[in-house]
Amino acid sequence: MKVSTLAGAIMAITLAATSAVSVAKDQGHGVITFKGAIIDSPCSISQESQYQTVDMDQISNVSLKNGGKSNPTAFKIELRGCDLGALKSATATFTGSPSSNPDLLALKGTAQGASLAIADHTGALIKLGSTSPAQSLSNGDTYLQFNAYLQGDMVAPEGGGEAAAAEIVPGNFETFANFTLAYQ
Repeated sequence: MKVSTLAGAIMAITLAATSAVSVAKDQGHGVITFKGAIIDSPCSISQESQYQTVDMDQISNVSLKNGGKSNPTAFKIELRGCDLGALKSATATFTGSPSSNPDLLALKGTAQGASLAIADHTGALIKLGSTSPAQSLSNGDTYLQFNAYLQGDMVAPEGGGEAAAAEIVPGNFETFANFTLAYQ
């Protein structure tokens, strides 16, 4: 009887230890990396604005013929926690890979014959590397508004002469723009 009780106790302890070990099994793990930057600025740039994708939709090649433009697509740069003090506005400068028109961004992908333009909130073109017109800001959370559109390329013939419309080749595209803000 003592052997039976002792065997039962050993089995109970073994089962308890085994179930405790099975709970501690690795059932998934990972690493979370937190990164950012501390900037000398009256506002923080939201994560969504820092690395954003603007969906330009599907644009008809007909609208781009002879230097034509697509409908503009609005986008914004969201600023958070602004404590502006004497500063009341901000400008943006966009840079990237220029197309044959140095004011516009070159497209990457299978689409050809067009470039991407960035405009201010009124629709006026912001040339690559140039400062946008100032936009008013307010304390707290605020944003800067912009537009983007495709424009059919015009190609100057070798040896001079009048520019001709580039052939618009349908396909997918993407392009990248960096921005730098300046507060006034």
